[in-house]
Amino acid sequence: MSARSVLAVLDPGKYEVIEIGVTPQGEWLSGDSVIGHFERQDYGTLSPVILLPEPRNGELYLVKADHFEPLATIDVAFPLIHGTFGEDGTLQGLLELANLAYVGCGVLASSVGMDKSLFKDVMRANNIPVVDSLLFSRKQLTRDLEQVMQQIEQTLPYPVFVKPANLGSSVGITRCASHSCLVEGLLDAARFDRRVLVERGVNAREIEVSVLGNEEPIASVPGEIQPMEEFYTYSAKYITNESRLIIPAELEPAVADQIRQLAVKAYTAVDGAGMARVDFLLERETGKILLSEVNTIPGFTSISMYAKLWEASGIPYTALIDRLVELALERKHERDNTVRTYRRDE
Repeated sequence: MSARSVLAVLDPGKYEVIEIGVTPQGEWLSGDSVIGHFERQDYGTLSPVILLPEPRNGELYLVKADHFEPLATIDVAFPLIHGTFGEDGTLQGLLELANLAYVGCGVLASSVGMDKSLFKDVMRANNIPVVDSLLFSRKQLTRDLEQVMQQIEQTLPYPVFVKPANLGSSVGITRCASHSCLVEGLLDAARFDRRVLVERGVNAREIEVSVLGNEEPIASVPGEIQPMEEFYTYSAKYITNESRLIIPAELEPAVADQIRQLAVKAYTAVDGAGMARVDFLLERETGKILLSEVNTIPGFTSISMYAKLWEASGIPYTALIDRLVELALERKHERDNTVRTYRRDE
């Protein structure tokens, strides 16, 4: 859905687009109208392709029975795969090895942004407030679930949110207000990752800020999400279109400025590049600002916040896409200025 939205606004006078779809099994496929084929789950006329993990001037190859055949030369890759193997630094690592310019954050920011527990540690180190949490491994849950439950219930009051440590789009997240629900939530989250995060439930407004840039990032006006469901679920984000988006958020100017500053600080702390959406919780009782997460490949659908916030800040969607491509090329130029070899003088 994100890819379709971006493709719809790319200027054919500026860009020659090569669509590459990745199947649930991880196979890369290309051809005519890849998005249409993927939506129908009809891959028959598409061809397998590969980007080799070595510098080949952006060459994309067709995979034949006994050889690779050059298909196209890529100048910039625009990853629009949310979550595992797209947003977590793995795809970015491949693109780095191929010495290819790509839109968005690099390996470090992508992997730290995806790991909710590690991300919290980095934020705490930078004096950015985050929600109280506990981290458990799948092995801990398997070996002694009761001990895990006891530690959670002695440390965090109900309700709590149980999440896979490495995932996005609210997949595998459960809001738990009872012992039995907590058991189910832990086991469900452990299906999606080997590490599970348990967070204190916060009665809060959900505020989001879009960040754009490399070395000198800028922040958009803040927006507010008012979910129609119990929390901002996968369905509410991408399917139902029933959640209310308030842009700009109704905040005191000083609070809005503080949130924007924290967004840029968090983005810089993880070495963000290109783009990210930074999410906050504004506690209703105390007015305390808590940073929730940094999304390094935010949604680009017609109901997603990232582009809407920039539009409200004076950058329309088409111009935003152009700017992201420019930032990718700038970042690649900066990487190319880095010395990669060292020889000790004899």
